[in-house]
Amino acid sequence: MQPPPVTASVRVRRAEVSDLDDLVALEESSFVQDRLSRAQYRKHLDSESALVLVASANHRRFLGTAVVFFRKGTTVARLYSIATTPHAQGKGVGSALIHASENAARGRGCRSLRLEVRKDNAVAIRLYERLGYVRIGEYANYYADGTGAFRFEKLL
Repeated sequence: MQPPPVTASVRVRRAEVSDLDDLVALEESSFVQDRLSRAQYRKHLDSESALVLVASANHRRFLGTAVVFFRKGTTVARLYSIATTPHAQGKGVGSALIHASENAARGRGCRSLRLEVRKDNAVAIRLYERLGYVRIGEYANYYADGTGAFRFEKLL
């Protein structure tokens, strides 16, 4: 059965322990390699240096997640991971998660948000560029399968 369409009322909030099963399931369905484990998600949920966000609609319908890392002594935050469920892709969920990540980074005094993206992920690259991210570099053989990454940054 096809899930109902995503509505415009996407809500982004900090993830809770009760979201753990949904977080792990989305991670496993979204990424073949370079996945966050259940234990890593559990650690990040309680960490001062990480923020796990979830997007939902219609009171708990899980649509996506973003993980942001913060380091003491720097004003640069890092969008470490972002994923949306297949039926939510192209419906503004990724944009909502990125905006919430930017707001969280600003709230912690960060001046920029950086990220890495697979060189072959044209959809994500277009999204980041549309949202004002600028390519600042690249890494060869960044991912486990040998694919390179582009580095992007947005000044907040």
